[in-house]
Amino acid sequence: MTRDPHPKAPGLEAGVTEPMIRDLVHEFYARVRQDALLGPIFNSAIEDWDAHLDKLCAFWSSVTLMTGRYKGTPMKAHAEIPQITPEHFRQWLALFRATAAVVCPPGAAALFADRAERIAESLQMGIAIHRGASPAVRSGDHSVSR
Repeated sequence: MTRDPHPKAPGLEAGVTEPMIRDLVHEFYARVRQDALLGPIFNSAIEDWDAHLDKLCAFWSSVTLMTGRYKGTPMKAHAEIPQITPEHFRQWLALFRATAAVVCPPGAAALFADRAERIAESLQMGIAIHRGASPAVRSGDHSVSR
């Protein structure tokens, strides 16, 4: 389902489009699936990659274009995977930044990276709270302290 971007969406000024989101999501998760650290977690957690990629495209459309396409609970999904650690988030962010830099023009890549960092920080805090750990985040590396 496609929806028009909100007129004030941050992605419009950066040149983000739905095809760009699709290209980024598909290329990034192809890399994730092959990554030595991330692949085992994602490949064991995701049963239907086509459906998951569609959901992730809707997520990034909602984040960057404010389309409201995404309906889901990412915090719950991530908190229920006990293997996820700050190291996974660091690798996820590094791979995401690198992929965005290749797939997107600089302004769009910077926007995607900024939003990914904010999302990773939020997810890590939520996971820490879910696990009963301290939700304090160290500035700069988005790692949850325990």
